[in-house]
Amino acid sequence: MTETGRLRLARCVVDDGWPLARAAERFQVAVGTAKRWADRYRAHGEAGMVDRSSRPRTSPRRTPTRTERRIIKVRVLRRWGPARIAGFLGLVVSTVHRVLTRYGVARLRALDRATGRVIRRYERAAPGELVHVDVKKLGNIPDGGGHKIHGRAVGTRYSQRTSSTQRRDGKPVLGYGYLHNAVDDHSRLAYSEILADETKDTAAAFWGRAAAWFRAQGITDIQRVLTDNGPCYRSHAWRAAVAATASRHLRTRAYRPQTNGKVERFNRILLDEWAYAEAYTSETARRAALPGFLHWYNHHRHHTSIGGPPTHRIPNLSGQNTSQGLRYEAARLVCQGRRVPNARGGALPRPDPPRRRRSPRPGRHRAPGSTGAPGHLRAHHPPSGSLDQLSHPRAPGSARGLADELGRPLHRYPPGQTHRARHRRQWRPHRRRGRGLFGQVRHQGHRGHRPRLPPPDARNRGLSRRHAPTPAGSSPPAGTSANSPTGSPTSMTT
Repeated sequence: MTETGRLRLARCVVDDGWPLARAAERFQVAVGTAKRWADRYRAHGEAGMVDRSSRPRTSPRRTPTRTERRIIKVRVLRRWGPARIAGFLGLVVSTVHRVLTRYGVARLRALDRATGRVIRRYERAAPGELVHVDVKKLGNIPDGGGHKIHGRAVGTRYSQRTSSTQRRDGKPVLGYGYLHNAVDDHSRLAYSEILADETKDTAAAFWGRAAAWFRAQGITDIQRVLTDNGPCYRSHAWRAAVAATASRHLRTRAYRPQTNGKVERFNRILLDEWAYAEAYTSETARRAALPGFLHWYNHHRHHTSIGGPPTHRIPNLSGQNTSQGLRYEAARLVCQGRRVPNARGGALPRPDPPRRRRSPRPGRHRAPGSTGAPGHLRAHHPPSGSLDQLSHPRAPGSARGLADELGRPLHRYPPGQTHRARHRRQWRPHRRRGRGLFGQVRHQGHRGHRPRLPPPDARNRGLSRRHAPTPAGSSPPAGTSANSPTGSPTSMTT
């Protein structure tokens, strides 16, 4: 019962003088429940109608307060987990964990490693409100592989054999590659290039290409750009490049790279999942793998903070608002058993009808002008209009129609099947000898595939359209016999 219901019950018993049995019957509770709330109302009034704590009044076996203070002190000063604190203080791990939870101590993953304070996380509400930009310096790989995969001795020998125009003391200078990265704050959509340096002109040119790439992905308005205090980002060339895109330049505080944390995290992802993820035998091979990794990162890699790949947060991504993209997205939702949203959008073109079968099935009547498609795909085309037509039950090109084409039956047994085919647990649209595409019997005289008629009561209830009786006073269609229960041509062999 709610607090209001308890108060009404108590007032009926105490103020109005109702018997406990009558009040319990009226509010559909037990007599003991009615007595309990009536007694609390007499003792405490309206304040007694709230739920009381189930905690016991005394806990003699509770962990002492001094031990709890020691647990909290070790956690704050040394930032250890429950298992390590329990081993240090000689306690049980579950006791330490219960104390930390009781006092609301933050988890270690939410703390800054250097200061021990809770990290303040932020995220912009829309794509383009803030873009993080940074440069990551990465050493080049010698031809044949470096010391990370071959060891120091073999890696040094490969480095000396690498062809390079720059040499120092007779040894080639491999140099560095500079990864210029730009990451959108809301969607985590990333753009990256490997350039020769990190000078002001190189950084300014990179931002022009990055802004054009973001516009091509649907982020047309970039409001703010956040960088660190590097020399290239404090130059006039960078300021002019940012002003050309109508953006506002922001810089982090000194020695606070956490403010630009999203692009710093992207730098770490590049190192773990691309730069050192494979044993590259040359710098050319590693650079050739960067475009494929960026596509996988933006379109397929699952981000735990946003619940999917970055492209799922871009509403105007190229190809998402087209009619074909909307239809197949709706078909994907139907196949997953999810509800298709009834959004209002632009007009969709009229879908193409299903393709005509090569030859008509023997013994099957086809109406003039019909497409010959199966029954669950033969439907009226909905008029061109908004996205509301995606919920049309059987329109070719609609959500359900495309789901049928993708191979997922929306009904357990599609219409038009024989009585024997209805006993299958799962409908598989594949060809078998003696059967059609959707399970219909093609050769009526084939052994083992004799059609079975439904029970007589099913004919009268209209459960089977094929075996439904002809109404009195009406004639069968042309070319059929009134005695033929299937309505097929009289020349069909039985």
